[in-house]
Amino acid sequence: MAYQKVNADQRGPGHSQYLDNDDLQATALDLEWDMEKELEEPGFDQFQLDSTENQNLENSETVDLSLDSIQPATSPKGRFQRLQEEPDYATRYSRSAPKSNHYNFCCLLKILCMAIILFIFGILIGYYAHENCPSNATSSGTIDLQLYQEILKTIQAEDIKKSFRNLVQLYKSEDDTEISKEIKTQWTSLGLEDIQFVNYSVLLSLPGPSPSSVTLSSSGQCFHPNGQPCSEARKHSSQDLLYSYAAYSAKGTLEAEVIDVSYGNADDLKRIKKMKNTTNQIALLKLGKLPLLYKLSLLEKAGFGGVLLYIDPCDLPKTANLSYDTFMVSLNPGGDPSTPGYPSINGSFRQNRSNLTSLLVQPISASLVAKLISSPNDRTKNGVCSPLELPNNEERIINMQVQTVTKFKTVTNVVGYLKGLTSPDRYIIVGSHHHTAYSYSGQEWASSTAIITAFIRSLMLRVKRGWRPNRSIVFCSWGGTAFGNIGSYEWGEDFKKVLQKNVVAYVSLHSPIRGNLSLYSVASPSLQQLVAEKNNFNCSRRAQCPDTNVSSVQIQGDANYFINHLGVPALQFAYEDIKALQGPSFLSEALFPNHAMKIEEMDPFFSLHETITKLSGEVILQIANEPVLPFNALDIAIEVQNSLKGYQPNTHQLLAQATRLRDSAELFQSDEMRPANDPKERDPVRVRMLNDILQDMEKNFLVQQVPPGFYRNILYHLDEKTSQFSILLEAWEHCKSLASNETLQEAVSEVLHSINSAQVYFKAGLDVFESVLVGKN
Repeated sequence: MAYQKVNADQRGPGHSQYLDNDDLQATALDLEWDMEKELEEPGFDQFQLDSTENQNLENSETVDLSLDSIQPATSPKGRFQRLQEEPDYATRYSRSAPKSNHYNFCCLLKILCMAIILFIFGILIGYYAHENCPSNATSSGTIDLQLYQEILKTIQAEDIKKSFRNLVQLYKSEDDTEISKEIKTQWTSLGLEDIQFVNYSVLLSLPGPSPSSVTLSSSGQCFHPNGQPCSEARKHSSQDLLYSYAAYSAKGTLEAEVIDVSYGNADDLKRIKKMKNTTNQIALLKLGKLPLLYKLSLLEKAGFGGVLLYIDPCDLPKTANLSYDTFMVSLNPGGDPSTPGYPSINGSFRQNRSNLTSLLVQPISASLVAKLISSPNDRTKNGVCSPLELPNNEERIINMQVQTVTKFKTVTNVVGYLKGLTSPDRYIIVGSHHHTAYSYSGQEWASSTAIITAFIRSLMLRVKRGWRPNRSIVFCSWGGTAFGNIGSYEWGEDFKKVLQKNVVAYVSLHSPIRGNLSLYSVASPSLQQLVAEKNNFNCSRRAQCPDTNVSSVQIQGDANYFINHLGVPALQFAYEDIKALQGPSFLSEALFPNHAMKIEEMDPFFSLHETITKLSGEVILQIANEPVLPFNALDIAIEVQNSLKGYQPNTHQLLAQATRLRDSAELFQSDEMRPANDPKERDPVRVRMLNDILQDMEKNFLVQQVPPGFYRNILYHLDEKTSQFSILLEAWEHCKSLASNETLQEAVSEVLHSINSAQVYFKAGLDVFESVLVGKN
């Protein structure tokens, strides 16, 4: 043959990683296609060496016909590219006119036989090539799948278990420096190239010098948050008592009546305000059903002065006995409170925000609630759990004391980079978190860190053998998660301009093992199809596998910034208890001081850890390596239409705009995504344009104003039970309690603008591709 192509991953070490995308992608995509075409071309059997002098006129004409059949449309590159790069390509294979007609009959017979043999040989090669490799897409897909499985098979539960136990031993350290150094050391030893510490000095809300207390005014009995009498706690002091607090709560003392507000939604408060004066009173509030920040904002508007926060035992799985356990919550919506909206770097202006609410907020155990309302701890009768309630006709006056202190402390992020081969400027961020000093967050951080380390280990084994993903993978272990995802927020704000342009997806490993009964998957609408495929594959390998639906719901953890401020598609795999999935949402806002043994009890052989690692790992590899991002534009339009179903007010404008959005998404998916997924029609420039559109789709659904605790990305719902847009549901509830519907009109306008923005976005994408085609023609 007159040319050669070298695969992208076989370049010499001196070759730059930052070559033009055309050359890099065409090399990988068109190699097999071109080889097949060469074997099938009609002139293949008639090519001769340049030194051949004896030819006849008929053969010369045949060669001319073969050259005439080479057209640009045959392949994105292929031989048309060679005609451009090698102007003398045709002349090298053209043949001279015959010098004489006096040929020996034997020579002619030999030439004819050789031509026939070559012709038959070419047909056989082409036939078997088509039999064994029906299409380049199939072959490439099979190779990729085999590569992914080769990488993932090295992930072993025993390795994750060892890593988990090593991390747990560092839990008692005074700060997170030792843990951060250990993580960096592990990642470096595994071969990760560029690992950095990224530190920020931030304002943390820490426990006071002594535990908070609740005192019954009628009897003078004093209790600590876990229900233990204050006198006994002095004898048997526990560090856990200090950490039963609400970070960034107001601090002080308040004596007032306790009013049971149940879950604290709009209907609960409307009912209570008709019966009692709520000004400067203390609300007895259940965690769950709605974001805590939203419920506290309602209580603040209603005039309450304090809040006793607890989890009703009836909302927990039967296997979880947390009646006497204390917990921590954070009232921080995200980031360093002293630098809202901008990073905590040297020279930044620091605002004085020691508390983020005027309410005194104190988490307490269910056993203390039972004592306050004079109720027995065991409220299960005939297998039915009775929720904790304070009778309406009874009055309880208590004195609550909340002690917290605020200090500036250093929070450390560990960030490691694996540079991509063809698109190093496109990032897939994989996020876990590590224990932050001055807080407790159970031991789930050790599971999170052990899982990300196990995936890095398996990935780097392949990288050391010369392979690289197409896009860069950024591994992040965040600090300050328990205080309001501070580490990830500050890093995101610090690198916002770069991340807005370059981040493709966020894969969350936050709290991966919360139970052992059901696989729980959360994904952006554009990624739901990909995640569902992995769920189904995982179910086919397990003897018992309950239905695993994929939903787009608000999740806890460091994905928050990337979803709500960057509009990045995100996903998360985790194991849950079925009862926990069926109960109220947002219970995970409470951070319990679970011991390491509890995670090992849930997953003694670490097989669930291994499954989460492999599921997450395969998705990461697909997003990082596939030429076209595995995102689904049409699924976003369908999600929007489903979110408008069952909505009561007149929304004909929203529905009409949603229909236009779906029409544009369908055109985009059929006209642009289909040819891009076919290697025969794939053009590197068009693929790059297409991927840019796919990665920015969800940015259209970021709204400016949302209620506290609600996602700015309106594609995410509050829970699995409601499919409507959360801001519309909240505005409708607000409208029912007030005479004015101004809030509802504002929410409808926000949603309408988002849908219209997405429709215009897809239409503009179609127009750009059409212009490119017209320009080429």
